[in-house]
Amino acid sequence: MLTCEAREGALARLGRALADPTRCRILVALLDGVQYPGELAAHLKLTRSNVSNHLSCLRGCGLVVATYQGRQVRYALADIHLARALRELVQVVLAVDTDAPCIDQTGAITGR
Repeated sequence: MLTCEAREGALARLGRALADPTRCRILVALLDGVQYPGELAAHLKLTRSNVSNHLSCLRGCGLVVATYQGRQVRYALADIHLARALRELVQVVLAVDTDAPCIDQTGAITGR
């Protein structure tokens, strides 16, 4: 059983990740599956360097994992339970405030 401190620490890590708009967008993009930094950068209209820096932070928080294929690195959410929790969190937020201007009906982040 986890202690209260361990649970609080885990939620704090997730909160720090979600508090940054770019990291939040990366996490949402990774809900669609494994991606390369270049793909994420193109999809999110960010520089590859910016995406790589944020991916490094997300790895440090234990939220994403890297898989090396030769010289290339693919990134994915660290655990299927994390993906499920993020999807559920979006649904809860939509249920509480369906008029949230920054989230569309599919749960995608908009307005950026």
